[in-house]
Amino acid sequence: MNQEDLCFTPATELARRIRDRSLSPVEIMDAVLARAEVLEPKLNAICTPTFDSARAAARAAETAVMRGDALGALHGLPLTIKDLALTKGVRSMGGSWIHHDRVPAIDHVHVERLAAAGGISIGKTTVPELGWKGNGDSPVTGITHNPWKHGMNAGGSSAGAAACAAAGIAPLHQGSDGAGSIRMPAAFCGIYGLKPTFGRIPYWPMPSNGGISHVGPMTRTVADAALMLQVMSGPDDRDQASLEATPEDFMGRLDDGIAGLRIAYSPDLGYLPVDREVADRVKVAALAFESLGCNVEEVNPGWGDAIDLVHCHFSSNYAGMLGNLLDQWADRMDPGLVAITRHGLTYSAADYCRAQAERLAYYDRVNAFFQRYDLLLTPSLSVAAFDATRLIPAHWEQHPWDWLRWAGFSYPFNLTGLPAATVPCGFTDAGLPVGLQIAAGRFRDLRVLQASRAFEEARPWTHVRPPA
Repeated sequence: MNQEDLCFTPATELARRIRDRSLSPVEIMDAVLARAEVLEPKLNAICTPTFDSARAAARAAETAVMRGDALGALHGLPLTIKDLALTKGVRSMGGSWIHHDRVPAIDHVHVERLAAAGGISIGKTTVPELGWKGNGDSPVTGITHNPWKHGMNAGGSSAGAAACAAAGIAPLHQGSDGAGSIRMPAAFCGIYGLKPTFGRIPYWPMPSNGGISHVGPMTRTVADAALMLQVMSGPDDRDQASLEATPEDFMGRLDDGIAGLRIAYSPDLGYLPVDREVADRVKVAALAFESLGCNVEEVNPGWGDAIDLVHCHFSSNYAGMLGNLLDQWADRMDPGLVAITRHGLTYSAADYCRAQAERLAYYDRVNAFFQRYDLLLTPSLSVAAFDATRLIPAHWEQHPWDWLRWAGFSYPFNLTGLPAATVPCGFTDAGLPVGLQIAAGRFRDLRVLQASRAFEEARPWTHVRPPA
């Protein structure tokens, strides 16, 4: 196996080969870090590398294998951590000058769990400032480039994670998603990304937008995401929203099949514009589920447009976090983040409470829909990747901060806390990836994984690698 093939080998296969001693954690780590060192100047995806400690950890992992120690599920596997996550002893900037020198004394709980399972972080991945937008740039780190075409948007806020995954820089990547921040970059970069049910993965310390923000895996294969989800899931008393139930056997039941499922396909949720190339690829992908034994029905879910609700919730959270910091930091912040924060300051406490009531009513409508259908298929995004210097595609209506319209398929599942994933389903004529979103009712994370796996088996994507 050459070095490039090794870097694109799934984590599930690498874990098996580490256990049977046909591959060393050191061999894997050396290949991954060599690739990172070559590609990172082009991609700008890793803002705080921890290559030296990763090499030392790989050597310790190799020693543990040779001693016959008990091995965790991710033993010796390279991974990355998003820069919004707190990492003990490792700089955690959040893409902002405000936190440029922050070195936390604690880990986020999901970081703890990945390490406890034997995963080895090679560094922190880039984000837009404090994760506020669907674009991969920040005042601190600059632009993260899409591996499929330099100069194109890698998405946000888990920009560096998606770029690394697509380019073969480690098989496992931690993302987080407050309005699509796993699914957007995953769709733009042609990888798999899953936002699980709210509370499935504990989130402590909870961010200010914790009521809509989720942690999840970003990988090249569905099985790798299932493996990662298994490790990160499960209750934790520090997060009062974490689910009590022991997670299902995501890995063991991944191939159970989806024949007979009732699947709804909505090309636009009844109100969203979608670029023609994206719409065409997604429709073909959605209809492919009929060949998997499912009943596919094109629908308008009838939920209504939740954009005003999202504006209030999203911008108010940034106002609460940053409103009292604008006088000191505004000239060093992303101008769009300043604008959305100032918009958030226009809402009253009563406005925010009314929005919360509207959110509950919105959940009721969406939940009723999933009593009738097992899955919903939609485009992951209305557009393919566009110029990385723009907040909004040039052919769309412009706005100082409201990028949410082109990501309108994402945030309904943050508002409701329901599981949703994006799978690669084709390319535009310009060679840019298109994503299909697969969503399900509450707690149906396994169903989303199984549907993703069935589609992956029917329409494989991992053999296609970006030109980077």
